[in-house]
Amino acid sequence: MDASGSTRLPLAGEKNGWEELGTAAASLRTTWQCGRFDVSLERPVVMGVLNVTPDSFSDGGEHNEPKEAIAFASKLLAEGADIIDVGGESTRPGAVEVAGREELRRTLPVVRELARKGVCVSIDTRHAQVAAACIEAGASAINDVSGFRDPAMVDVACSCDAGLVVMHMKGDPRSMQQAASYDNVVAEVPSYLRRQALLLEHEGISHSRICIDPGPGFGKKAEHSLALLKATDKLASLGWPLMVATSRKGFVGQATGVRCARERVAGSVASALYAVEHGATVVRVHDVAATVQALRMLQAIQRA
Repeated sequence: MDASGSTRLPLAGEKNGWEELGTAAASLRTTWQCGRFDVSLERPVVMGVLNVTPDSFSDGGEHNEPKEAIAFASKLLAEGADIIDVGGESTRPGAVEVAGREELRRTLPVVRELARKGVCVSIDTRHAQVAAACIEAGASAINDVSGFRDPAMVDVACSCDAGLVVMHMKGDPRSMQQAASYDNVVAEVPSYLRRQALLLEHEGISHSRICIDPGPGFGKKAEHSLALLKATDKLASLGWPLMVATSRKGFVGQATGVRCARERVAGSVASALYAVEHGATVVRVHDVAATVQALRMLQAIQRA
């Protein structure tokens, strides 16, 4: 623990042997406050995806039972994940909304057990009821794909000290691809993220708790997601830690010609490395081992 009583995640070199990467964003702030964890941004933070859903786009149904989900989380941690992002509702394009009670049935036992084991857990939800219950159960971050547009979700954020991921999504999962139209996506998305982050700060939420995510694939055509990835340095310069969450997404498949989501590992890793090189500090990925290996290689090249 540090002097404030918070548990600090390892600094560069303490766990994975990495040193500073993504210096543009890291220079803006050195930690991301996620409840009792002060997550170091001295090197990229790896957030492992754990979907406890029957219908997620790339791994639906694989980790439905708590025992299976916790075992998979342990695997991700062993591979180098710093945070486990637990999601109980698929937000793939066209997905139907899940009732809060069902989402809690899927996520709460997993969140509670991982938190009990001392894991930094993020709850991936757009529902205030679910976020509040998971924070009570020990989650340290809220990953809201709707970008805290719901006043009730803002209230939950204000009532706790969890880290917050503010994501851009046009519309909702069921309709978002029908709303994928922009005059200038590279101007509109950063403007939205800045506005939402400042709204949270205006409500009294510390700057140190907020991370932003441009939401590739959420209400965006492939060309929009690629343009935002290319503009990573602009997004990183906004002043909050920047998440890259391109893992296995459809635009990666379109760019690489790989139709099967679980086979998009190389394209996903390439996009993560590009983003880190241009200032992203958090990488949200399904394939933790491959991403960690690639980040280590990037460090070796930078140090050569």
